[in-house]
Amino acid sequence: MNLKPLSDRVILKACEAEETTKGGIILTASAKEKPEMAEVVAVGPGGMVDGKEVVMTVKVGDKVITSKYSGTEVKVEGQEYTIVRQGDILAIVE
Repeated sequence: MNLKPLSDRVILKACEAEETTKGGIILTASAKEKPEMAEVVAVGPGGMVDGKEVVMTVKVGDKVITSKYSGTEVKVEGQEYTIVRQGDILAIVE
């Protein structure tokens, strides 16, 4: 199955990052409060959204930061993805 985002939607795959505290405890990405980092795996075409022209500025492969509760989580063939509007992306990590 292939996911193809519509309009100004972007499909993200979470980047798993671990962090070690000063006490030696390893925190996975899911154990921390977010914003969270993700990788863009698909980008919609943009176009007219709610009467306004939307130009897509993110591209496949970009690392981005989103807020903790943004988007819709879906699971396809055992892989988890989040579908968000481009406006829900807070930053591109360079």
